[in-house]
Amino acid sequence: MGSLLAKKHAGEECVICEQAKTRGIHLYTSFICTDCEKDLITTDTSNPKYNYYLKKLKKITMPEIFS
Repeated sequence: MGSLLAKKHAGEECVICEQAKTRGIHLYTSFICTDCEKDLITTDTSNPKYNYYLKKLKKITMPEIFS
């Protein structure tokens, strides 16, 4: 129970900026903080930073469902 409380207080690690943040979204089993989400959706595809985001997002894989 204590580790769960510590995780809630410290936040989760963003898959893009790799910093612990408390606000963001979950994409499958990964977390994207609100700052990175905002930058991601406003970055033009011709901006070199866009390729950085693509590389980070490729780390996200859909979890397998075992039945």
